[in-house]
Amino acid sequence: MKSLGEETTVASMAAMVTSAAQRLLLILLAASASARYTPDWESLDSRPLPSWFDEAKFGIFLHWGVYSVPAWGSEWFWWNWQGAHLPNYEIFMHSYYPPGFSYADFAPQFRAKFFDPKLWAKLFKAAGARYVVLTSKHHEGFTNWPSPTSWNWNSMDVGPHRDLVGELGHFLREENIHYGLYHSLLEWFNPLYVLDKDNNFTTQNFVMAKALPELVDLVNKYKPDLIWSDGEWEAPDTYWNSTEFLAWLYNDSPVKDKIVVNDRWGIDTGCKHGGYLNCKDKYKPKTVPERKWEMCTTLDKMSWGYREVMNNSDILTYVEIISDLVDVVSLGGNYLLNIGPTKDGVIIPIFQERLLSVGRWLSINGEGIYASKPWRVQMEHTTSRLWFTTKQSAVYVFFADWPMSGVLQLTSPVPTNMTTVMMLGIPELLKWSEDSLDRSLLIYLPKLSPDLADMKIWTLKLKGVE
Repeated sequence: MKSLGEETTVASMAAMVTSAAQRLLLILLAASASARYTPDWESLDSRPLPSWFDEAKFGIFLHWGVYSVPAWGSEWFWWNWQGAHLPNYEIFMHSYYPPGFSYADFAPQFRAKFFDPKLWAKLFKAAGARYVVLTSKHHEGFTNWPSPTSWNWNSMDVGPHRDLVGELGHFLREENIHYGLYHSLLEWFNPLYVLDKDNNFTTQNFVMAKALPELVDLVNKYKPDLIWSDGEWEAPDTYWNSTEFLAWLYNDSPVKDKIVVNDRWGIDTGCKHGGYLNCKDKYKPKTVPERKWEMCTTLDKMSWGYREVMNNSDILTYVEIISDLVDVVSLGGNYLLNIGPTKDGVIIPIFQERLLSVGRWLSINGEGIYASKPWRVQMEHTTSRLWFTTKQSAVYVFFADWPMSGVLQLTSPVPTNMTTVMMLGIPELLKWSEDSLDRSLLIYLPKLSPDLADMKIWTLKLKGVE
């Protein structure tokens, strides 16, 4: 298989894109000129976030691409091998592949032959996910849809010979799950990107020929609910024409009223600009931020893409996942949990087990998670680790350590003569009293069935407290 660089010279490609680039930029600028949001951060950041995103709370991230074929190291396999020239990657290739084997040679092996988007969607529904984010394109440049600007380097032309983005989107919507698309702005070895980088990003050959047309194509073709941008860190937002694109997205695109975007649109935009903040991978603040935020993390602690060599200790435990979820939601965030499918489109059993365990927990405790807000106190450390959320005048208390005495002490909620206490999963009201010394709330916990006892983190619902 020939790469893009082998088929066309960099000089001729740069010449070919000039007129198309000018037309695309004029379209974006003209569309935003008379619209409500102007192509500047002050205007764009003033747009209210569509409510569905804050209410969703829990999403599933999917890293799936050509890097799923070697399935070794991480999803940065190509860069680590031929960009950074890390010795262990070079040894891996020398040990298992013939001389002259290129990264492009992996693509025909990315077959997705067992990919069943309907089963994936049902799994994610059972996991309690309210949104799913699929990698439409990672930094390697391979697109999981038939991108018209990714010749012979997309899932329709090579490998699966399928529109992976379109197929999954159809079945997610059947399950009423919001659909998000991850899209990397940069491509490590694209000749046009390398040319612009060599020119200190004073030219925009790659942006106008590749990055922007692909984003517009994704929006028009698949109408996603979320665009999860990445790969922004080497160039300013002015190089990426981010504000022009977002003004079009908010004003004139077919998803202008529902679309949500993150904050990765240029070297200095993280934690500052965009629809919501995720700042950096595995970001978690210590206090409630002023703006909506999201923590993205991954089940395999060592990689976002699938690895054939994983130890049990590399995978987040059920308790770690639920603790993270509750912690994040108590601080007003969303929790986006990543898995890496295999090259054949299989979600391995241990990943399925973790997702389904989250779903079982949410089926009982989700009332205190979905559509909740941070309470006046987010966490408390007394005889147990405690987290709080609130919704519709109720306060939800999540606790992870069952007291030996069977009495849980809460110092933050102030009881009144209208106070009632119940545990999610148990229909009867619980008894409570007020400590005569420090006025803390004492809750007398019930005996649990084996299923409830196995949850490890439990939820109380308080009404009539201050």
